[in-house]
Amino acid sequence: MDLPIVQAIPSSGPRRAALRVHGQFWTPDWVADAMIAWCLGRADHIFDPSVGAGAFFRAAKRLARGQGKALDLFGAEIDPAQIVIGCELGLLPNDYKQVAVADFMKLELGRKYSAIVGNPPYVRHHRFSAAYKAELRSFGFRMTGSELDGRAGLHVFFLIKALTLLEDGGRLAFIVPADVCEGRFASKLWAWIGRHFCVEGAVTFSSEASPFPGVDTNPIILFIRKSSPSESIWWARVNRPDTSELQEWCDGGFGPWSSDALEVVERKTDEAVKTGLSRRKPTDECHGSVVLGDLFKVMRGVATGDNEFFFMNRSQMAARELPPDAFVRAIGRTRDHTGPFLTQEDLDRLDARGRPTYLLSLGRHSVNTLDRPLQDYLKIGTEKGLPNRPLIMQRSPWYRMEHRTPPAWLFAYLGRRNCRFTRNLAGAIPLTGFLCVYPRAELSIDLEAATNALNDERTIANLVFVAKSYGGGALKVEPRNLERLPIPEAVLKDYGLATSANGR
Repeated sequence: MDLPIVQAIPSSGPRRAALRVHGQFWTPDWVADAMIAWCLGRADHIFDPSVGAGAFFRAAKRLARGQGKALDLFGAEIDPAQIVIGCELGLLPNDYKQVAVADFMKLELGRKYSAIVGNPPYVRHHRFSAAYKAELRSFGFRMTGSELDGRAGLHVFFLIKALTLLEDGGRLAFIVPADVCEGRFASKLWAWIGRHFCVEGAVTFSSEASPFPGVDTNPIILFIRKSSPSESIWWARVNRPDTSELQEWCDGGFGPWSSDALEVVERKTDEAVKTGLSRRKPTDECHGSVVLGDLFKVMRGVATGDNEFFFMNRSQMAARELPPDAFVRAIGRTRDHTGPFLTQEDLDRLDARGRPTYLLSLGRHSVNTLDRPLQDYLKIGTEKGLPNRPLIMQRSPWYRMEHRTPPAWLFAYLGRRNCRFTRNLAGAIPLTGFLCVYPRAELSIDLEAATNALNDERTIANLVFVAKSYGGGALKVEPRNLERLPIPEAVLKDYGLATSANGR
């Protein structure tokens, strides 16, 4: 019996950074075996566009050995060092003889495949050169007929290209980050997939069962066939790591399943894609007519362009003799405050610890009209090249700060905590770690009742339906998505806000 091979992932440092260059995070055996079990079917070969250390090759050989059949292994791998590692882990040089040492996205292939399986590299868009990014976006447009959002990572384009290489009836199994289903490009991507392919299954994982513990991503397995679209999809949730039930379910061709380790439901394809395949089906409460945007307006926090220069504590202000009236009280990091209320005393305690809570907030005044200490300080900013930074150069003059009215609530838009809406009793201006939430001016909303309603566990539970998900249960909610957050009608009634909602 083969022993499972586990990748040792460093938590930080150069080795961790090196992994991110090519997005090289290995698929554990229990997941690879399940993906191969479904994807291979009756096929006599597999194609892996990012072979790496060969997790799927090893899984395919195990399955073929058990079935007593021959199997051809095809693929691509950009990093020769990974092939060396694969041989050290038990593969033979002969297993790699039909693997092209090349970038899959640049590879010209003269055939199609009946079984494609992979864990494409998780490389985010900001690591691309401008030329490579342009090539990828051009390819995406040619294949899908849509201009995909520029933040799509390399794994998105691997998925698109791999799907185009499926022969009729062929199967693809890919494990990818959930942003494939949740990103701003998702609607265009899935509109194309839905027209040309059949999405047969999707497997998600609880945070405790993640195949990539310690990696800040939320994975999903997609099972797609090159055939006519289906009206329904099998949607699974793995709740226990290293479970053999996942492979048993895939071996059986999907279907209902319910256990402590694996729960499966059948969903309408349109609903599942619209919700985001990585997300559970919304509860009946989510289908009410009231969403957060009906009652509240959301804006992002202030983007300074250089927090180190514009955001400081009182000691730093005093050292440069900068006038206090040139500043407003502000809060930057979500971990600086996690409670349901933010007060002036909280800001003062942060300042006493050396944390910045003063934001330089200048208007359009000419430099010559400012106090001498401010003129001297702005000169330092000029010498640092701040006026030429992309975000700052859009302001006129460059030192003019974005304006925000102090919001009634601060929303921690990325995090794992339960209390996400903080009542802003301090009148602080949030930086980009928070979103600004304001009651709509035309409505009469009791702020205390609204604070309780927003932080009610029934409201917070619905964040999963509008947020992007990351490893360890972290959620990221953009401003427009937060305005789509369903607030259960029962919550509005319990806190006396139903009248306000009906008056919108």
